[in-house]
Amino acid sequence: MSEKKPSFSIVIAVRDQNDDLKANLPALLGQKYDSFEVVVVDEHSTDDSSDFLKQQKVENDRLYSTFIPTYQFQRNRRRLAYSIGVKASKNDWIVFADIATTSFSEQWLEELSEFACQPWVLLLGYINKKTGDVRLKTYEDIERAKQIITRAERRRENEGHSSWMQHLQPDTSYDFIVVRADHAHELLRFFIVSPKLQVPKEH
Repeated sequence: MSEKKPSFSIVIAVRDQNDDLKANLPALLGQKYDSFEVVVVDEHSTDDSSDFLKQQKVENDRLYSTFIPTYQFQRNRRRLAYSIGVKASKNDWIVFADIATTSFSEQWLEELSEFACQPWVLLLGYINKKTGDVRLKTYEDIERAKQIITRAERRRENEGHSSWMQHLQPDTSYDFIVVRADHAHELLRFFIVSPKLQVPKEH
């Protein structure tokens, strides 16, 4: 009897990223994998993101979208969006991804499934932009992972503090983060993003 493969909930937070959704959401919904869903949390976009998501939900039952309630606006909107996404998720593993990433191959979740197992609770992932190959750093303990990553970021940035989950923003350290669902809220406690990191970088 073959071992059951892990199930994934891909959680994405967006704000005025309709172009990125149109370009990259199909690759996420088109994964060659049986057990997954895509959860998109809209941070009150002012473009056509909401209309596009409504259309996609009609066409693809793997997609679920929601939004941040107006009365819940707070300084750390991105963390709130991810928290809402986690609550809406139904699967064993949560994948925090950036919709601006263009390198998701159709075998991406299949590759992740080989590592989404005990004893790991946290996977930090990179995607080779040329080949689409996935590289992962694996951790058995989130607190231990935070300590290791924070020390590395302090050395690199020569700062007195580090916002270690800032790598979910464009142009930062990791392309995606995978965490076991029962540890997702523990992970989000460490999500500290300064206001300047919430503003998309100009290119």
